[in-house]
Amino acid sequence: MKTAVIPQVRVEPELRADLDAVLHPGETLTEFVEASVRRAIEFRRVQTDFAARCDASLAAYERSGVSRPAEAVLDKLEAKVAARLKQLSK
Repeated sequence: MKTAVIPQVRVEPELRADLDAVLHPGETLTEFVEASVRRAIEFRRVQTDFAARCDASLAAYERSGVSRPAEAVLDKLEAKVAARLKQLSK
């Protein structure tokens, strides 16, 4: 597969200086830009998926009139966070 090029972006000298100041030792501008673009793409995919789930949930509620109490949802989320924290502390 052939590679593609991301267009050059003109920025103020201050922004470029800020960018150069945060590069890790040995890290290139190209590596930084590629990693940033990949993270931005993933973030937008997550946002889009979340919005789609919200829309589907609202549509289901509007059809059925059945919803979950906020406390039940928050309890489930807190349990997930606790389980993940426990997993990470091992």
